[in-house]
Amino acid sequence: MAEYRRGAHTVFDIHLHLVWVTKYRRPALNGEVALRLRDLIRDICGAHDVSILKGHVSKDHVHLLVSIRPQVTISRLVQWLKGKSAHHLLMEFPHLKKQFWGRNMWARGYFWLAPG
Repeated sequence: MAEYRRGAHTVFDIHLHLVWVTKYRRPALNGEVALRLRDLIRDICGAHDVSILKGHVSKDHVHLLVSIRPQVTISRLVQWLKGKSAHHLLMEFPHLKKQFWGRNMWARGYFWLAPG
């Protein structure tokens, strides 16, 4: 049976599967960068009451299965995750600035609804 989360006047169970990739699918997420990204994602989700159910950082993309409150919009959550993580990673790891010129570490995203 599903474990529902409760608010003052709501009962909800909202799960999202988020996947985002590095710009040009460059394999930059390895070693210390991947560990730091994992910690940043945990911090950001913890600050906004987002529960991480599963997650995986690959060399060129991130998979994240989360449970959110109804007050958190999907676009705002993705904005927090991609924006804050890119800012911190580019500041802490100077070698990433050579791979991702400008301030764009993550590729532009889009929505795809799976059939079924």
